[in-house]
Order: sequence, then C-alpha cells, then structure tokens
Amino acid sequence: MGRRGVGDRTGTLSAVKVVLRNPRREVEVDGPCGVDALLERLGINAESVLVIRNDELVARGSRLADSDTVEIRPVISGGAGEPE
Repeated sequence: MGRRGVGDRTGTLSAVKVVLRNPRREVEVDGPCGVDALLERLGINAESVLVIRNDELVARGSRLADSDTVEIRPVISGGAGEPE
C-alpha cells in the first residue's frame, strides 16, 4: 500500500475510484478529497496530467466525492510542423 489513503481495488465504500493510464491500472483513494490532494497522494505532478470525471475535465481546485470515478490521463503535446 505504500502511501496513506491509497490502495488497490478493495470495494471500499468510501473511496474515490481512480483509473490511471500508462500503465493502465485502478486504485482507490480515501475520499472525499480535492483534486490537488488526490494527485499529491498518488505522487503525480499536477502539471503533467488531466483529471476527468464523467467525460468532463475537472479543475485542480475541485472536490471529489467518495462515490466518484475519475480518470487521470497524461498530457500529450505536439502539433503540426511549420506550414510549407
């Protein structure tokens, strides 16, 4: 378990379910909690990810309910080269 409030999927009723990408895995975090606190508990840099709940982007200052399921996706940047 390593980090306080973070565990593998155990069916706990008072936990935020978190789906992580790269590699894909699921964990549960004691909730309710703020997005910033969630990322800190998971040891994730807030500038490098997007937090999504119900197909909508969640702001870093938002609060997550203990019944929420969120997905954390890495930010991917890039773009087209210079026009010819």
